[in-house]
Amino acid sequence: MKLIKRNIRLVVTIVSLMLIALIAYGAYSLSFFGNRWFSSKANTSLRQAKRDVVPGRIYDRNGVQLAGADAEGKRVYHQDAAMRKALVHLIGDPGSNVAYGVESFMASLLYAFGDNYLTRLSAALSGSPRHGYDLRLSVDSALTRLIAERFPAGKAGAAVVMNWKTGELLTLLSLPGFDPMAKDPGIEQDPQQPYWNRATRWNSAPGSTFKVVTLAAALQNIPGVMGRTFTCTGGYQVGDTVITDAGMAAHGQLDLKKALAVSCNITFAKLALEVGDENLRRTAQLFGLDDYLLFSDLVVENAAYPKGSRPMKELAWTGAGQSALSVTPLHMCLIAAGIANDGVMMEPKLLLQAADGAGNVRARISPSVYKTPLSKGDADTIADAMRAAAQTGTAARAAVSGLKVAGKTGSAQIDKQENTNAWFIGFLDEPSLPYAVCIVVQDAGGGGEIAAPIAGRVFDYLKANYGGK
Repeated sequence: MKLIKRNIRLVVTIVSLMLIALIAYGAYSLSFFGNRWFSSKANTSLRQAKRDVVPGRIYDRNGVQLAGADAEGKRVYHQDAAMRKALVHLIGDPGSNVAYGVESFMASLLYAFGDNYLTRLSAALSGSPRHGYDLRLSVDSALTRLIAERFPAGKAGAAVVMNWKTGELLTLLSLPGFDPMAKDPGIEQDPQQPYWNRATRWNSAPGSTFKVVTLAAALQNIPGVMGRTFTCTGGYQVGDTVITDAGMAAHGQLDLKKALAVSCNITFAKLALEVGDENLRRTAQLFGLDDYLLFSDLVVENAAYPKGSRPMKELAWTGAGQSALSVTPLHMCLIAAGIANDGVMMEPKLLLQAADGAGNVRARISPSVYKTPLSKGDADTIADAMRAAAQTGTAARAAVSGLKVAGKTGSAQIDKQENTNAWFIGFLDEPSLPYAVCIVVQDAGGGGEIAAPIAGRVFDYLKANYGGK
């Protein structure tokens, strides 16, 4: 009998622990994956809510209404077609063709899933539809449209602008866009894939913009490296490959600050070989590569550092930002923002506030740290080199009079493209204007010629519109 009781107690204990673990996992999953569940097309509760609830309005940070509802409760968007196209990947569309837009990812707020039972019962008895919560986003719609207008005609790409102190996203632009209120019968056959959000889902080698990570790895693993001199003769043999620079340039003797400013592939290839694959991988992982990215306000594709044992030529090209690196534009903006913010990367945020019809705040922004990959000293060193790049180097076309601009360009070579992908990452080194930028124009040419001028126009806009804030 005692043995039976002891076994019963053991079984009860085990079952209890399993239930506790299940409840804990459920709470964890709801916390980290709740928005993903709500945004799923398989969510029958969401489909029902879209029939029974008038969706909440969506505003930008300046009070511009981006989405509302007509007299019948159906979703309508900004009256200007150019604005709708520029914001469609951020906001989403009625058919949920854009994955993880605000319309789907924040559906629990837009359709008032937080309403209590009495509110739901009152609406049911009155016969009136419930109204979802109104959202105010961090995005600046005018800036987003401006960037879209500055892109070369017909080119795909992305732009991200964020506050490096708070993580607030001012722009999350993907091109080409489409009009969510006008059905294009040929859009699904478009080779540029207009439904695809390139800012958050397009993974690619970031070209020479990755050199800031290589420099970080050198600072963390090679004592006194900033005081050393390197030699660039125009070609550097690594195995059966010759590392070269754009235009077959030979930079001669240069230190790392100048090497970043002129974007010397040979110097950064040598640096990667000296740092070693494991150390470079470790630093890249500090910046979030190989992470499973979980953010509260948006979904971002995971970035990846090349895996496995690799030949030296691949490591050398990785140091210069090529090889099998895979990073999204938003992630590269986070890296630039972390350098600007004394080595602290903030989580990207879109939602400033959600409020119900009575004005009660149901959710609001809560800035949070994502990672701290750098010491303040190392961040300052990299920022200083990026300022030199914007003053006299490859990023000079991003410079704006009266502002401390820091930048790094990239021209990423992708197979079967006629031109390179033009990249720029950078930031304003101004406490009153804490903004970081990533611009990518696909198949367009050099980052210094194509992407940097767009970034310069962004910085100019920020100076004019946020300088006194």
